[in-house]
Amino acid sequence: MRLLVAEDDRAVRTSLVRALSLEGYDVAAVTNGAEALQRVADGNPDLVLLDISMPVIDGLTVTRVLRSERNRVPILMLTARVATGDRVAGLDAGADDYLSKPFDLDELLARIRALLRRTQPPSDDTGAPATLRLADLRIDTGARRVWRGDIELSVTKTEFELLELLVRNSGIVLDHSTIYERIWNYDFGPDSKNLAVYIGYLRRKTEIDGQQRLIHTVRGVGYIARVERCP
Repeated sequence: MRLLVAEDDRAVRTSLVRALSLEGYDVAAVTNGAEALQRVADGNPDLVLLDISMPVIDGLTVTRVLRSERNRVPILMLTARVATGDRVAGLDAGADDYLSKPFDLDELLARIRALLRRTQPPSDDTGAPATLRLADLRIDTGARRVWRGDIELSVTKTEFELLELLVRNSGIVLDHSTIYERIWNYDFGPDSKNLAVYIGYLRRKTEIDGQQRLIHTVRGVGYIARVERCP
């Protein structure tokens, strides 16, 4: 797997390259956002570790540019900013995950593995349906595309995986821990806001022009995908 590290701090960059290389990854490193965009265009990495505060072009702008070009490469943002607003801004720009510095190396590696797993093509012998439907929501699991009615929705890899998990288990309440383990391969605990942030994104994207809500909160437990019938 080819990883791109975009980090202007020399010490952090060197440590990341060394640690990831020891894990068997093919690692390239750049020091600013312009170089990151060029490397993504030239090298087609399997995952990008992207610092937010970089010279020339910052990480948020890099992410927005890639997503505007419909590039779905998984992006894991690394930043010293810890405020909720900063985390939301990164995810809203199109990042798939967000990790604050200083971070634990084992957690970083777990998140990388989880993101890379979701880029692998689905097996053909699972017997799972290629197309999932819930009301007028349609998910093509092979092409990783989503429609609500006749409108195709633009979703990140993490948003797709979360929506697929919920719809594939429609009518079943999935608790927070189960979702974290299935999507991130890591339970961030009851205080984490990551899942709530992504649920909010999916609701905004699937509830176009006031369309019926399909993803519901079960307070104190988790989330469920279902069609609520009018009384």
